Amino acid sequence: MNPWQLRQAARIVHAGGLIAYPTEAVYGLGCDPLNAAAVQRLLTLKHRPMDKGLILIASDLDQLRAFLLPLSPDDEATLATTWPGPVTWLLPARPETPRWLRGRHDTLAVRVTDHPLTAALCRTLGHPLVSTSANLAGRPPARDALGVRRAFGDRIDFLLHGPLGGLARPTTIRDLRSGHTLRPA
Repeated sequence: MNPWQLRQAARIVHAGGLIAYPTEAVYGLGCDPLNAAAVQRLLTLKHRPMDKGLILIASDLDQLRAFLLPLSPDDEATLATTWPGPVTWLLPARPETPRWLRGRHDTLAVRVTDHPLTAALCRTLGHPLVSTSANLAGRPPARDALGVRRAFGDRIDFLLHGPLGGLARPTTIRDLRSGHTLRPA
């Protein structure tokens, strides 16, 4: 893990830029979740509708609390069984959580990642990061840096190189309220 690369990626995110980085299964595209212009640029780049919502990844649950309604001790215990790890949870969002993050939903998709480089990036940022697969809508996600460059060329501001986390498919998505699995691993 190159500390200079982490600091550079964080500087670019803080300045409103878009980055690509490795996750548990695929390369992700990310930006500052509270920067509306950066998120819109990301959605436009991917041809992704805002109504679908986005995932936020973090190095720990505390980075996500400002976006979520308070969790019960039982809810936190449930999350602790899968975090840090490759499970994305739909959790009740605070009403003030930007629509560009939650889409048409009253929940927000969040994950405390166990990917070492991505977790270190979130710690360096000091806040969560938007995480959506590095692909154009309807196309397979990039699984390496070359795939990111082929898909996006110079339309991203920084590419954080690193290995994927070893999953064959994108992370599981589960709904905390219903207990349903919306996307299996």
